[in-house]
Amino acid sequence: MLAVVAPGQGSQAPGLLNAWLELPGVRESVGAAGDAVGLDLLRLGTTAGEDELTPTEITQPLVVATALAVARAAGLHPDVVAGHSVGEWAATALAGVIDDATAVRLVGTRGRAMAVAAALTPTGMSAVVGGDADEVAAAVASLGLAIANVNASGQVVAAGPVEALAALAAAPPAKARVLPLRVAGAFHTHHMETAVADVAAAVNAVTAADPQIALLSNADGAVVTSGAEALRRLVRQVAAPVRWDRCSDTLARLGVTHLVELAPAGTLAGLAKRALPGVQVVALKTPADLDVLASAG
Repeated sequence: MLAVVAPGQGSQAPGLLNAWLELPGVRESVGAAGDAVGLDLLRLGTTAGEDELTPTEITQPLVVATALAVARAAGLHPDVVAGHSVGEWAATALAGVIDDATAVRLVGTRGRAMAVAAALTPTGMSAVVGGDADEVAAAVASLGLAIANVNASGQVVAAGPVEALAALAAAPPAKARVLPLRVAGAFHTHHMETAVADVAAAVNAVTAADPQIALLSNADGAVVTSGAEALRRLVRQVAAPVRWDRCSDTLARLGVTHLVELAPAGTLAGLAKRALPGVQVVALKTPADLDVLASAG
């Protein structure tokens, strides 16, 4: 059983598209996505520097367009799909709920709305790796921060005001490390509530089909069988925590044997190697990884 997962914001890097443009269809797919969102995603994915890629309204559609282009070019036929944070929109398109252009266009709205929300108060996100789960949660709460992502056992993401994140880094919980993330705000927390209405308005104008394959939700790892419910969950997820740990639990329960992380890959493949022992994991970082995928059966 094949699972295909799509990464979220923070996976971007300058030149992330360069190697993939040699594959038939990738240039056309990304170009069409750029037209849908009103951005030159081809240029952004090839020659733009890190500073130009950092803004939320740029990164989110670029990451989703890249994942979808690579998935289509690779000819993948997954049994189950999931995406982390904004990657959930790519997964929703792969499941057939919306088409690729609509997914990228809606993500453009999402990115712009979240950028506006992030500009209201200086906020950010930091990974907290290791430590006792209860002690980490208590330390985060004591500083007025929220846990925005639960990625795996021993790996959560704290989010909130930058001064509180600095205090957490200065005095981390016992046996824990605090690592700042390359994002512009406290995503998946109440700091994003003002963005929810804009995303909802855009989504309400879209007709959804029911998923054609198993589609997992970041909210709780559940398999979503209704297209309308999938979109409702995507809207709510803007200001709600990502429970990737529960998505991993569902993948295990479904009996997944192979997992492929779409470009720009790395993070989710690393989590899968720890959370899903025995599953063959391939991270699509360059086209050469398609040969690794083929040899994995």
